[in-house]
Amino acid sequence: MSMGWNWYIIALTALNLLGVAWLLWWTSKRRPGDPRPEETSHYWDEDITEYNKPMPRWWITGFFIAIAFGIGYLVWFGGMGSIPGTSGWSSQQEHALAKSAADARLEETFRPYQNVPLPALAGDPVAMQLGRSIFANTCATCHGSSAQGAIGYPNLTDDIWHWGGEPEQVLQTVLDGREGIMPEWGTVLTGMGGENAVDYVIAYVRTLSHPELGVGSDFLAARGKKLYEGVCVACHGIDGKGNQAMGAPDLTDDYWMYGDSKESLYETIAHGRHGIMPAHRELLGETRARLVAAWVWSLSNRSGGDGAAGGAQ
Repeated sequence: MSMGWNWYIIALTALNLLGVAWLLWWTSKRRPGDPRPEETSHYWDEDITEYNKPMPRWWITGFFIAIAFGIGYLVWFGGMGSIPGTSGWSSQQEHALAKSAADARLEETFRPYQNVPLPALAGDPVAMQLGRSIFANTCATCHGSSAQGAIGYPNLTDDIWHWGGEPEQVLQTVLDGREGIMPEWGTVLTGMGGENAVDYVIAYVRTLSHPELGVGSDFLAARGKKLYEGVCVACHGIDGKGNQAMGAPDLTDDYWMYGDSKESLYETIAHGRHGIMPAHRELLGETRARLVAAWVWSLSNRSGGDGAAGGAQ
């Protein structure tokens, strides 16, 4: 905070204190020419009179004592902008002390789970309760309280994992985050296959998760297959199984994170997508990240074990 703001706060505070003190002084006594207390001309029911009397002396004195206390409080605790008080206290220091104490308590709570493998944590009911609590506080905003995600945010309860579902892969996702980029292919595809090229690719991609549609019997899908093999195979593979090393989704499982409508698929292919899973290493620390990763991993590995059943989006 600049000194200009400091002086602004000091002046505003001083004016308020002086204004209150002046108001108390001005109203604390009667002056020559003032009407008597009973001469207000306000009467009710003939015998109820409104008086106009100064406040009692003890009450006025109490107000002045409160003003003096307030001045002393501001000087002692530093209420004049960023100018420190005579006690050396600061809200920043108080926060640091409280945070240090809270971190120490958390460290004691989480110490038993340091470096414990995710499958072992998944079999510990107390660890899972902690992991679920961390998820609710940190992850539910995007993935939902039930971890079933939403449009653009993956469902964490199934066995479909874009970045790999092994325990250490899930932990890496939580600790360091992920960034999935689907480039814009609209212009490229149009140049290769005409103005309907994106529609052709959509038709072919649909057959990857629904083989019964058949490529040979669908003119659009047949044209889309050639375009797919010229552009999309680099990430999604010739068979459409994707590539977990780069987060390219499997197109054969009928799971569509951004929706499976023609409009959504067109937006994805023509204009691309950019999904970011933030890194939580600094926010949670490794042990808490390990606990929440274990809880997420357990959602699709209900029987525990070695993680063969799936992983994280």
